[in-house]
Amino acid sequence: MQGPGLDGTLLIMNRGMSTPLSCARHFTEYHVTSSALALVDGELWPLNQPLTHSCTLSLLTFKDSDPTLANQAYWRSCAALLGQVLKTAFKDDYSVELIGTPEVPVTSGAFCCDVVLDPQLDSWTPSEESLRSLTKAAQQLIQQDLAWEPLEVAPSVALEVFSHSRCKQEEVERKASQSPKATVTLYRCGDHVLLSGGPLVARTGLCSQYEVTAVHSLGQGPWGHHRRAQGLSLPLQLPAHHTVWRKLRQRAQKLVEVLEAEKVTPSSSSSSSDSTKQ
Repeated sequence: MQGPGLDGTLLIMNRGMSTPLSCARHFTEYHVTSSALALVDGELWPLNQPLTHSCTLSLLTFKDSDPTLANQAYWRSCAALLGQVLKTAFKDDYSVELIGTPEVPVTSGAFCCDVVLDPQLDSWTPSEESLRSLTKAAQQLIQQDLAWEPLEVAPSVALEVFSHSRCKQEEVERKASQSPKATVTLYRCGDHVLLSGGPLVARTGLCSQYEVTAVHSLGQGPWGHHRRAQGLSLPLQLPAHHTVWRKLRQRAQKLVEVLEAEKVTPSSSSSSSDSTKQ
């Protein structure tokens, strides 16, 4: 183990079963509840991912002297949570296509999730009541304290999981081609399975203040009418006074611009007839 008060501690764990969270349970309640992510031999490692070899292990929290890695994973996780909310927010009659969660820095002011809604909803403009409803759904998931559980699978399995989404299937193929092990890491949160641009924090309960602040129209795109849902959140250990939160919220309502290279578009092999959602 490495870290304040833990340096030199040796744990004998079970290969392929024990996780960094299992290790945290050998220490204090603080280590269990405050740890967001781990470093295994210097490599970012989800707290719920089994350890595969003898290693040095550090537990990362939001109060570390340099919380950059934990903050990045937190922002990414909040965007994943927003995607999960959007996927279930509308009636079953309406399709919802999650086309990506852009990797934006915390300094952008808001985390993002890009989505294409059913064509029947093209004229929908979210009201304050709609945003409150989305926020309430997110807070319910937070209260359930659900684990973000990483699942390393073969591309064929991931393609089957996302058989309903051509956009996600293309993302699976892209990630598999970039993976040294030719595998794809999925995350499960309750009944929801998602792709992520990087490690997520341990559980939804690490979120405290959380609010869906805006849904911006990005106009017509390659997948349909693109929208960017945005939100703001702070972790459990770092609550903000309501006056500070109000200022942060105002900033989080403004459209977050994403670099062109980060946008998800259909592959060049896709025909125009395939671009409509099934």
